[in-house]
Amino acid sequence: MFLRSMAYMLTMVGVLITVTIVGNIILAVLGVKMNGASMAVLLLTSAIFGFAGSLISLFLSKTIVKKSMGVEVITNPSSQAEKWLVNTVAGLAAKKGVKMPEVGIYQANEMNAFATGWNRNDALVAVSTGLLDKMEQDEIEAVLGHELSHVANGDMVTQTLLQGVVNTFVYFISFVLSSIIANALANRDSENSSSSGLGSTIVYHAVASLLQVVFGILGTMVVMWFSRWREYHADRGSAQVLGKDAMINALEALKRQVVEEKPENVKALCIAGAPSFAELFMTHPPLEKRIAALKAL
Repeated sequence: MFLRSMAYMLTMVGVLITVTIVGNIILAVLGVKMNGASMAVLLLTSAIFGFAGSLISLFLSKTIVKKSMGVEVITNPSSQAEKWLVNTVAGLAAKKGVKMPEVGIYQANEMNAFATGWNRNDALVAVSTGLLDKMEQDEIEAVLGHELSHVANGDMVTQTLLQGVVNTFVYFISFVLSSIIANALANRDSENSSSSGLGSTIVYHAVASLLQVVFGILGTMVVMWFSRWREYHADRGSAQVLGKDAMINALEALKRQVVEEKPENVKALCIAGAPSFAELFMTHPPLEKRIAALKAL
């Protein structure tokens, strides 16, 4: 745990250094000079804006998901199905080397499951009633293996860090370019004594908002790419423990259903994602590609 925490801290430091270097390159190319204090303030502001929301969502993830999805945590199994579910998760957690997560069930006709939590030893794994009713036990076990792979890999934290990194870049670059444009406008206005700085201020906020949208879309593509990559990785993690056939069968079963829309904070967590208008913005790869990747193992 100590080594993992140190790795996260080093990642954060690396992000700030990288953002600073990129910012200096952009300013140098554009011929703009900015003193060290201004750069530090701008970088700190961008990092606060970039990471604040992501970190809050991470630490509150279990609470948010339980409420938004109506998850009922199993504290005392009341049926054979619940006992089997808890025991299966316990066995997979031991194989993956993580502490026993909370196990929950939520009411939904679709077959789905997800894992969340702020660290690998304080996680929640939940499955839908539809998955329990419609899948064979070996397929359910494969799905649980997939979710425990997410937990063991620390995907929730890594996704949060990546989102924070992307947000920081978006804010920082937007602020820098907006400042350049606003300063250029202010210098032009200063030559006209009848002109005020109101125009440059309005331009600054308008340009900053526009750039944040544009860079935000590009950043989302990066985050979604990682989300799809981690799904392949979790599929392999399940196949390594339980064999690839059960995982392939589970994905084949998912192909035969229509996935319901979910809250934005839950979409990327589920094993089955709803189709998107473009694969670049999908949290999950198409099931056909996931099955093909497993068959190629």
